[in-house]
Amino acid sequence: MRTPVVLAAALLLCACGEGRQSVLNPSGHDALLVYDLAMVMFVGALVLWLLVGGLFVYVTRINPREMSRRLAEVLIIGGGVLFPVVLLGGLLVYSLPLMQAPREADEGMRVHITAEQWWWRVEYERPDGTLVTSANELRLPVGRRTGLVLNAHRVIHAFWVPALGGKVDMIPGRETYLSFLPEAAGTYRGQCAEFCGASHALMAFETVVMAPEDFEAWLTAEARDAAPPDTEEAARGAQVFAREGCGSCHTVRGTQAVGQVGPDLTHVGSRLSLGAGILGVAAPDFANWIAHTETLKPEVAMPSYDHLPAADLTALAVYLGGLE
Repeated sequence: MRTPVVLAAALLLCACGEGRQSVLNPSGHDALLVYDLAMVMFVGALVLWLLVGGLFVYVTRINPREMSRRLAEVLIIGGGVLFPVVLLGGLLVYSLPLMQAPREADEGMRVHITAEQWWWRVEYERPDGTLVTSANELRLPVGRRTGLVLNAHRVIHAFWVPALGGKVDMIPGRETYLSFLPEAAGTYRGQCAEFCGASHALMAFETVVMAPEDFEAWLTAEARDAAPPDTEEAARGAQVFAREGCGSCHTVRGTQAVGQVGPDLTHVGSRLSLGAGILGVAAPDFANWIAHTETLKPEVAMPSYDHLPAADLTALAVYLGGLE
């Protein structure tokens, strides 16, 4: 009996942890709806399991006898047809209205998110229709519903922030929609939840929920051009950036770098992570990423710049880290 007990305890304990990427830690209205639905379905499944198990024990252990044809027909029709129809129908009626809120279009802000391999293009639509471009990070105001317009490039991805809401597929050529109503400020982890290639597991993003006034201040700052280098080493790094052709793939607004292939780097130093959730944003992290990109993220489009002299690599990392 010891082994089954240990296995059962392990299964129960492995799902008890709460964190910033957990459906057990709902921090938004939509996530709470999913959590409540999961609890209702779990309780319903448990009751059904107990009824079926109890009936099985009764007819095989407690009262093992031959059934009459009438009783057998009652069990088959009642337990095999009527009961499942009523139970599943009730769950369906309960769950369908829950899908309306996360899909509804309203007058709130819209954020356009495109899933790439293997990073996230994020564009905030302002009231005048202009877009503020960022990457690999989503910021939202607390207490306000924000619409997310989801697209994908090349292959199917899935957008998922468990603490804030449900999961939606992102399909090339087809626009999908989701919305979040965060209820608690904090930082939550999102993840691509559809296998999309070699670096699928390395395609995460931070979701920062902020007070509305803080969010507006951040969005205003995010819309500005990049600040010029403020140190001699950062200026040297900007020269390395231009010399190595980084601007053919990346944009740094306010400079001649206008590439659209890779993430926008205008304010990359102010983000919480680098490489779609792989590294931090300190200068050594930038240097590590630049020199070992293909090792850190298999099959990524960006080549490793391991040929750069150490001084140039350091200067480039300082320049990128200063783009705040």
